[in-house]
Amino acid sequence: MQHKILINLVTGLLAFSLFVFGLSMMLGGNDRYVHTVLQFYALDNAMSQMLAAQLLGGVIIIISASLIYQQSASKKVALIGVTTLAMIFLITLLGDARWINTLGGFPVIGSGQGIIKYFALLPVAVYLFLRDRFTAYQHQWLNFFPVALVLVWIGSMKFFEFEAKGIETLLTHSPLMSWMYDVFSLQMASNLIGVYDLFFAGLLAFAIAQQSLLLLRVAVFGCGAVFIVTQTFLFTTPGALSANTLLTGTGQFIIKDIWFICNLLIITWLMHNQQQTNQPHSSEAVAV
Repeated sequence: MQHKILINLVTGLLAFSLFVFGLSMMLGGNDRYVHTVLQFYALDNAMSQMLAAQLLGGVIIIISASLIYQQSASKKVALIGVTTLAMIFLITLLGDARWINTLGGFPVIGSGQGIIKYFALLPVAVYLFLRDRFTAYQHQWLNFFPVALVLVWIGSMKFFEFEAKGIETLLTHSPLMSWMYDVFSLQMASNLIGVYDLFFAGLLAFAIAQQSLLLLRVAVFGCGAVFIVTQTFLFTTPGALSANTLLTGTGQFIIKDIWFICNLLIITWLMHNQQQTNQPHSSEAVAV
């Protein structure tokens, strides 16, 4: 894959996911999501929930457009926009609403499962707009972090009963995953998914540390399968899509996994290119 193709593919996936996400936000696809953010920043009395959703969704659509419009000014807007968007939501992890207090709070994560996915945006933005600031090896680890975070953290939650029940609707209606309930109990199926997530997150780390292209391909295939299968849930899970708002809260949660596919594409291209050029990762800088 040529580098230009990688950039266009990552940019396209990111812009598409943000556009759909932003439009569904404007149409009222997840009022509770917006309400929680307003409460955290003490803005719930300053503006209505509907207005906040429309403003936020509109800004996200503008960010999406700035990614596509390849001019120097728009690149700055895209970098600042993506980074700011991610940080606005990530900071809300400091609020109690993101954790399940009845189960001890941190690190038992509740609505924060959708929030930690915003970490994926940061290294993608850095690679798209500031890639000459870091070596290829550093970019690999930067993009590894959000993938590992979501697989290890949410994967670990799979061993809890509340999470096993939480994914039941997703799996039951999935032609790719429903068979698990024919073979295993609800909790065992969840446990196996958790083991799978933890294993491939660990394998991905080992592959990057060893700079093993063979192991990386296996790890990326395993990790990528998680995020690609998750996208199929958009079409199989009742209520994920909406004729009125495009996406519901469930759909918004699912579509964010496209960002991790971008992380994996960057990691794969960097190591493959590095192996081809045979340059030491300690000194190689990524060409702009």
